[in-house]
Amino acid sequence: MKSQEAKIMPQSDIYFHTPSLQAQKMFFYPICLGHFYYEPDYHLVRNSYDSFLIMLLMRGKCNIVVSGRQYCAVKGQLVFIDCYQPHEYFSNQGWECLWIHFDGPLSREYYQTVVSSSGPVIQLQSPYTVENNMNKIIENFSSDQTIREVLISGCLNNILTALLLSASESRPEYSLSGIIDGVTSYINEHPGGDLNLNVLAGLAGLSPFYFARTFKKITGKTPHDYVLSSRINSAKFYLKTTRLSIEEIGLSLGFPTSSAFCTAFRKRIGISPLKYRDSPTE
Repeated sequence: MKSQEAKIMPQSDIYFHTPSLQAQKMFFYPICLGHFYYEPDYHLVRNSYDSFLIMLLMRGKCNIVVSGRQYCAVKGQLVFIDCYQPHEYFSNQGWECLWIHFDGPLSREYYQTVVSSSGPVIQLQSPYTVENNMNKIIENFSSDQTIREVLISGCLNNILTALLLSASESRPEYSLSGIIDGVTSYINEHPGGDLNLNVLAGLAGLSPFYFARTFKKITGKTPHDYVLSSRINSAKFYLKTTRLSIEEIGLSLGFPTSSAFCTAFRKRIGISPLKYRDSPTE
């Protein structure tokens, strides 16, 4: 349908959607969306519109104001706004964009994660993914097809994933996250190896102190705690799927003695390795 809003050009399209109860509980869902061509000097000021807004600039540029700060977005960039809060956007020149007001149970978490890293204007690492999924959603509304909320939610999820990746690329700690991911992969592939702090820090190419602090920040666990969790998880698997003795399993996973293994296992799982082996399969 056509918009009746001032300074929106006649070739613009707008669509509205009332989400089902299931969508409101489980999905990302659009509230209104469209493909707009703006005339010069368009200016919107709004206290709130209960949703989150993504706008992909296809042509021109626009200014946005959120939290008392002004930003400028240009062709190829995406604007992400929490419309529950006061906001405005405007330009003294015309611009074109694809836009979707959406919401859903995890929308605020996605918004906060993305915007805390990159701000409300995002330089996309994969513009095609975002544009393609936005067009798919708009086409679903512009055609006579049945509105399929689960597929639309999937498209919105693809868009938000692309935003997370783009935001991560803009963060200086992104490379550190990749390094730590490599270390955790090594730990999980070699649970019985020598995994002391100096060895792991060496794998990361960092000092032991800086590595330990960074590892805890990214994984939520100390290196020692992560290694112990990996070894106990491996032990649970071997106890249920092999005939190896308790001692053999403990020694193969880097515990110095059978007693040390049993103590660590009981502390984490609440029962001894033998009782775990004899318990019903989880």
